[in-house]
Amino acid sequence: MKTLVVSVLSLAAASAFAQEAASSLSFNAAAVSDYRYRGISQTRLKPALQGGLDYAHASGFYVGAWTSTIQWIKDAGGDSQAEIDVYGGYKAEIAPGLTADVGLLQYVYPSHKLGISPDTLEVYGALSCGPVTAKYSHSTTNLFGFAASKKSGYFDVTANFDIGDGLTLTPHVGHQTVKNNSAASYTDYSLTLAKDFSGFVVSGAIVGTDAEKSAYTSAANNKFLGKTSFVLGLKKTF
Repeated sequence: MKTLVVSVLSLAAASAFAQEAASSLSFNAAAVSDYRYRGISQTRLKPALQGGLDYAHASGFYVGAWTSTIQWIKDAGGDSQAEIDVYGGYKAEIAPGLTADVGLLQYVYPSHKLGISPDTLEVYGALSCGPVTAKYSHSTTNLFGFAASKKSGYFDVTANFDIGDGLTLTPHVGHQTVKNNSAASYTDYSLTLAKDFSGFVVSGAIVGTDAEKSAYTSAANNKFLGKTSFVLGLKKTF
């Protein structure tokens, strides 16, 4: 019996160690020529600095945080110059070749000083099959400061194709519905080509939308924030 107990405890310890070894903590830092989120520039078509951290447990649970410099809050009359995202969820294979991902994402704009808070909480769910991922995000608060926009939704489909020699091609299309504001609803699209240089990823993307200019034009310089343009990026994961 003692031998059996020791064997069981040894197996349990080995299993726990294997799970811990399979868990991961990573950090990332990036610079982009324009921070586009769902096709809309958050930086008035200007560069941004970004960074984040992610922890993924072997069980499938994960948490993370990410931040970027922004401009649109100040352009809207507020004071925040940063976006902070905090998220967590669970990701697992539910069938051979099919992975599910569910979670919560909180967007925070510190000291924004806007009349309607731009802070937004979304619940999301995604399914991935091979290189293709379909995802739906649903806001449980007003969406990024739009009045009476609770229960807005964003549906997107993204694919990642490894085309060899460290190159990845990523086509994407999404549709943002803003509740009670059809003028602010739109479709976005992008095509990104990225190259991994020993851990430094250089990317170039064509990004655009069919958004209405009246809803997404910067008050600071009268530029359309959803126009089609080319965005460069450099990212390093540690």
